[in-house]
Amino acid sequence: QVRLVESGGGLVQAGDSLRLTCAASGRTFSSYSMGWFRQAPGKEREFVAALTWGGGMTYYADSVKGRVTISRDNAKNTVYLQMDSAKTQDTAVYYCALRNRPGTTPTRFLGDYDAWGKGTQVTVSS
Repeated sequence: QVRLVESGGGLVQAGDSLRLTCAASGRTFSSYSMGWFRQAPGKEREFVAALTWGGGMTYYADSVKGRVTISRDNAKNTVYLQMDSAKTQDTAVYYCALRNRPGTTPTRFLGDYDAWGKGTQVTVSS
């Protein structure tokens, strides 16, 4: 059974940087694409970023492109989300997710991921 645990969230000021971490266990991590999603209060969960199983291809939502970097360390079964120049609209619970099939490219669709962490809260103050 796969387990994903996010960490690194907290309260930051607009313009600050933070790095979120997702630690995975229970599945051959290096065979799966991974994604980060977020959900703000009263809004639907939305795609933020994703990368392929080897980390060679990355994908970003337009709203974070240029400010966010997704990366992974397969030796540590960990995926990261580096956020720079944080904005108040980045305030949300951030979730990492594991693609539902090995060796397939990541997507921005929630239904293509079958394992989720419990999330970590990011609050950006003005």
